[in-house]
Amino acid sequence: MNNLPFDKQVQIISALTEGCSIRSVERLTGIHRDTIMRLGLRIGEACERLHDRHMHSLRVNRIEIDEVWSFVGKRQRKGAPVEPLDRGEQYLFTALASTSKAIVAYRMGRRDMGTTEAFLADLRERVLGNPEISSDGFTAYERMIPQVIGARSAYGQVIKHYSTPHTREAARRYAPGTVVAVEYRAVQGEPEHISTSYVERSNLTIRMANKRFARLTNAHSKRLPNHAASVSLFMMHYNFCRVHETTRTTPAVALGISDHAWSISELVAAALNENDRPEALPRGRFSVIDGGMLQP
Repeated sequence: MNNLPFDKQVQIISALTEGCSIRSVERLTGIHRDTIMRLGLRIGEACERLHDRHMHSLRVNRIEIDEVWSFVGKRQRKGAPVEPLDRGEQYLFTALASTSKAIVAYRMGRRDMGTTEAFLADLRERVLGNPEISSDGFTAYERMIPQVIGARSAYGQVIKHYSTPHTREAARRYAPGTVVAVEYRAVQGEPEHISTSYVERSNLTIRMANKRFARLTNAHSKRLPNHAASVSLFMMHYNFCRVHETTRTTPAVALGISDHAWSISELVAAALNENDRPEALPRGRFSVIDGGMLQP
């Protein structure tokens, strides 16, 4: 991998950020899939640190948060023995700034109280003031947002009701049942605009631009570190390289943390430079495997 020409590395990363699978990139570039995966892992881990370096001290008025389902290794079957924490269901928590369309914070893990708290704590570190927050009806948010984000942030929930009798199962299926009612509930303060439309649309972008999130495919991740690296690569490309159709610029430019849209070459060069920084260590956006357990 270290002997790959820079142009070839850019070509590989460009294909990965356009939603190509590892094997399709292998066919397009003529580079072995193992080399592609090692490069993706290396660039992705550096992108996590780049995100930490740039996404801080942000002033945003309104934030929408949601979770995207994925899995590593195998799907988690109902009633099956509990899978190790690095296999089975892995939810990607995202926080989207409604005006700039930037994903300002993200976290991968189980859809539980622990991951929710870690995700919200990271979000709190990155934003200034008391932005208004909207989410779905996930119960962990109602408990943790006032504690972690603070009592001064207005917070509302969008709760969707489906036509099937098993509402919780309907929300998790590939094609949920028909929405028969939508409830808007102010949980804290007086939110002016309760909506999760923008972050739900960004979920589609994630599934289209990262092959590991595509449904009904064998392109899913087999190892959690590779899955995490692919997410970090997507986040840097989405925020700094991809021009949003609504704002007509990249989210980073709209947020004021960049003065131009990055090219893929700039992204790869910045990631390679980040890997050469001896003091640059991951802050733990994702849990790391340690003795069979996941440590935050």
